[in-house]
Amino acid sequence: MKTYPESELIINPDGSIFHLHVRPEQLADKVILVGDPGRVALVASHFESKECEVESREFRTVTGLYQGKRITVLSTGIGCDNIDIVMNELDALANIDFATRTDRPEHRTLELVRIGTCGGLQPFTPEGTFVASERSIGFDGLLNFYGGRDQVCDLAFEAEFVKHMAWKGNQCIPHPYVVRANAELIDRIAGEEMVRGVTIAAGGFFGPQGRRLRIPLADPQQNEKIMNFVSSEGKRITNFEMESSALAGLSLLLGHKAMTCCMVIANRVAGKANPNYKNSIDNLIRLVLERI
Repeated sequence: MKTYPESELIINPDGSIFHLHVRPEQLADKVILVGDPGRVALVASHFESKECEVESREFRTVTGLYQGKRITVLSTGIGCDNIDIVMNELDALANIDFATRTDRPEHRTLELVRIGTCGGLQPFTPEGTFVASERSIGFDGLLNFYGGRDQVCDLAFEAEFVKHMAWKGNQCIPHPYVVRANAELIDRIAGEEMVRGVTIAAGGFFGPQGRRLRIPLADPQQNEKIMNFVSSEGKRITNFEMESSALAGLSLLLGHKAMTCCMVIANRVAGKANPNYKNSIDNLIRLVLERI
């Protein structure tokens, strides 16, 4: 039986997991992930009751009841690197016995929905559009560090995209990976209100998303190529965000169900953005709470 050493599974003196500071009994099976710690309070404001509130660094957690459903809402901060921490620690809370540092005999499956914001990349994804990420393309390279990467990725779609981008000569760019979200969760959460899209999870907000301020881009045509890409199935890339690929990929490797849905707050085609989106995103939050 495998035992996880203290250096690999760090448990705080109060019995909580290292970064999140959440204890196993505080985690619900249904989990809503948000990037902004301030958005946790907005989600939790809809709960009828709260059983715990925990805060550590950018990770803020509330577990409570919504219409009889026990739900945990947790902020991840920005980026796939933070998702790496969050997903591994949530899985440890669910599937490792902290007393013995061994796997629990029965696997516990979590249902995770990320609610975020994104930039639209097509004329049919204007500001205010809700996008459910059926597939995510990871620009971050995170999943390439894990065994089983090829078994959970859509390798055919990946090859089409890499060929289209013509990045073969640039060995410095991390090899992108393509992962599908959980199909049942997409159907249930997206319904008829969301565009079912292909999302790029970028490793940054500026250069990796083709934004240029004072530093020139390695590939000035990057966004034009992305917007023009059409897969053999007729799929177009709909939006940029920064977490969906790691969430989908790690969830598949760990045996959980996950998806990302975002509200478009900027359309890169039109060159328009709405920084005053915080009131509108509550509609997306309510939709997810009803369907999770």
